[in-house]
Amino acid sequence: MFTFTRAIVKTCGRSMISGLSEANLGAPDYDTALRQHQNYITALQACGLDVVVLDPDEAFPDSTFIEDVAVLTPHCAIVTRPAAPSRAGETRSISRILPDYFQQIEVIHEPGTLDGGDVMQIGDHFYIGLSGRTNSEGARQLIAILRKYGMTGSTVVVKEFLHLKTGVTALGDTTLIATGECIERPEFSGFAILPVAHKEAGAANCIRINNHILMPAGFPSVKALLKDLGAETIEVDISEFAKLDGGLTCLSLRF
Repeated sequence: MFTFTRAIVKTCGRSMISGLSEANLGAPDYDTALRQHQNYITALQACGLDVVVLDPDEAFPDSTFIEDVAVLTPHCAIVTRPAAPSRAGETRSISRILPDYFQQIEVIHEPGTLDGGDVMQIGDHFYIGLSGRTNSEGARQLIAILRKYGMTGSTVVVKEFLHLKTGVTALGDTTLIATGECIERPEFSGFAILPVAHKEAGAANCIRINNHILMPAGFPSVKALLKDLGAETIEVDISEFAKLDGGLTCLSLRF
């Protein structure tokens, strides 16, 4: 796994109560979400990361889910093209800050669509979910960019979930945590899979940061699964963001 030193997050705005959602869990409470977001930042800092905090953008209710607007690699940053029309303008703010950290900036162009939540990096290879938010052309463009810098990519069809990383995340170079359709996907047959039951599916979205694993709070059986991986587990309550289909990975860009 790569060693991460920084993360970029974006504070949630009050407009988040109007964000996109298929969860049917009710509208988020803004003040609670703001406290949870600060705790998330604290958890990233506990992992040793320098956290860049961007101001909220009330024009874009979902903009706190900053992972979707960029894919960061050791060699370049790629500005994505979110499929949801209400999120189209979110890439402007990340495009302004990325040159502070990356010399090479690439962009996904129309008719391609790509959400960063559909991109799972393991070493120099990137698994790209073909979902309701990422289409074949977006994946094709991303793979072409990766090859330009000596990296590789491949696609995984996503049917059950909003994004690929809703159903599977990497806990190391050889270990994944997965739920639903992602447990037995042939593309992941070479990995050790930690399976998560349907009733605890939200816990499949974890973040491995150096010698720490961030996981959603409230899943003790999943926490027990992680105990033998040789990393400190940090639980983070993101219940208000889950009401907008959000997970831990969605709330930051790590590099």
